[in-house]
Amino acid sequence: MSGPDRQGGQVRNLRLTVAYEGTAFHGFQAQRPGLRTVQVELERSVSALTGEAVRVTGASRTDSGVHARGQVVNFRTGSAIPVDRWPRALGSHLPPDLVVQDAVEAAADFHARYFALGKIYRYLVYESAVPSPFWDRYALRWPGPPLDTSAMHRAATALQGYHDFRAFHDTGSRVGDTRRHLFYAGLHQFTDEDRPAIVPPPAGPGKTRFLGITLIADGFLYHMARVMVGTLLEVGRAGLTADSLCERLADGRRDLTGPTAPAKGLWLERVLYCQAALHSLLPPI
Repeated sequence: MSGPDRQGGQVRNLRLTVAYEGTAFHGFQAQRPGLRTVQVELERSVSALTGEAVRVTGASRTDSGVHARGQVVNFRTGSAIPVDRWPRALGSHLPPDLVVQDAVEAAADFHARYFALGKIYRYLVYESAVPSPFWDRYALRWPGPPLDTSAMHRAATALQGYHDFRAFHDTGSRVGDTRRHLFYAGLHQFTDEDRPAIVPPPAGPGKTRFLGITLIADGFLYHMARVMVGTLLEVGRAGLTADSLCERLADGRRDLTGPTAPAKGLWLERVLYCQAALHSLLPPI
């Protein structure tokens, strides 16, 4: 798993699982100087801890404002700090909106992005006539009328499979192959009554319905998850049907799909590196 560094010590490839509240970050990837990104903060903290200049690689280059519960990164270090102490040691140098949850020593050739077999994204929506000071940073508010979640679920299911998803790809990044395998797309809904007790209720009278749109794929194009959500919301308000959505997927024109949903509702839940773990999350055929 390791090899000698220039001083004769051992170089290890460390794999970290990190979580972050994405509101104040300009995405994951380092950009022009002065922009605060997750990668920059992680590299700065490793340097402060070990004195090394490292290059942190992320499994997913999340956009500005997108949150993560289970982002995976890796980097190489010659530090002798025991692997189980890395989360706490790095935590003393990290801001409160970025946390290292776990650290393990990976194989020398492990690459957080290229070794990933699947990624799970979830988009949160809440239906409420008034904004919530607790939810508005983490979910999209839908003021009404009520969404047709049955139609949305049918449309989401219709998107599953191996397709050319160029109709759900925003301009802004170069990609040669726009084909992806969407293993699963579906909705889960819950109300105030079965909301976790730790989650504050939105402001305002009446019950609030929360929607979680879950997408599992082998990879996502630029804004692909957010364009899918924006398009499913169009279905939910009766602007599109599941059949017409399939036609637009086949047509491949971005101008025929829905708007790009705001970043704040999107969460990177987990990155999958094991076939067994991937298959265990998928519904039976």
